[in-house]
Amino acid sequence: MAESLPDASSSTLVLSDEALADGLVTLRDCLRWAASEFHLAGLFYGHGTDSAWDEAVALTLGALHLPWNVDPAVLEARLLPMERARIVSLVRARIETRRPLPYLLGEAFFAGAPFSVDERVLIPRSPIAELIEHGFAAWFPVEPPQRVLDLCTGSGCIGIATALHLPGCEVDLADISPEALAVARINITRHQVGERVRVVESDLFAGLAGQRYDLIVCNPPYVDTRDLTTMPAEFRHEPALALGAGADGLDIVRRILREARQYLSEAGVLIVEVGNSDHHLETAFPEVPFLWLEFERGGHGVFALTAAELDAHAASFA
Repeated sequence: MAESLPDASSSTLVLSDEALADGLVTLRDCLRWAASEFHLAGLFYGHGTDSAWDEAVALTLGALHLPWNVDPAVLEARLLPMERARIVSLVRARIETRRPLPYLLGEAFFAGAPFSVDERVLIPRSPIAELIEHGFAAWFPVEPPQRVLDLCTGSGCIGIATALHLPGCEVDLADISPEALAVARINITRHQVGERVRVVESDLFAGLAGQRYDLIVCNPPYVDTRDLTTMPAEFRHEPALALGAGADGLDIVRRILREARQYLSEAGVLIVEVGNSDHHLETAFPEVPFLWLEFERGGHGVFALTAAELDAHAASFA
């Protein structure tokens, strides 16, 4: 017996995957259907896309292993049954589990490069990508940094992307989580940067004794208690260790400010993302001249301090 059609105002996911796949023929069909279902489901978009349509594009292209800049003519291409079935399965999983799309696809793009991701690491989405793409030229206009530390590295995306954009630098990827570092190693191999990039299991700087860096970049846990308890369901799939950082979100950042100077070269720079905890940071250290960075593609809550500024305000951080 044929399945009855759902009411136009309800989700078509009441149908079986087989029935849904049978009704979708072209890539355009899949895009339109996925966007409709995402809009109806009221999903949260914050892991690489910002709308139902962009999420549908990311899902369908990712499922079909097509690049973002694919010829639009492909929209009219008829899909194979197994391709349609994969798209339907992914759409259903995205809606019913609220798992972020990059986890479902096993991949996220950062600074123009693909990175393997799963629930052991945060999904790459930092605005620091723009700084990497410009080679951190605002602080290193003549010579790029030779030694770089990606602190709280997670998937390794910041440090590996830096190595890709600055082929002369050496990069350390440090994280307290051995599970995260296992993913970082996968990405080192994927991008063939093992000769210049190494992983270090370390509780912040504890495992880096004797090291000095021209640039320390860090996207640490910075979500305050209030934001952590009210985050959309999608964020609950990410490792809690990489998100929460106390009542004001600064438990980790305070340690970084206190300890970073001894690991920086004399002309070194510290760049840290604190997101929505930026106002907490300014309240905690009103006398410190944090340089808050602006980004063309959006994003906020990233500051820079030079080694000299860390020296000048060492008493505040003690």
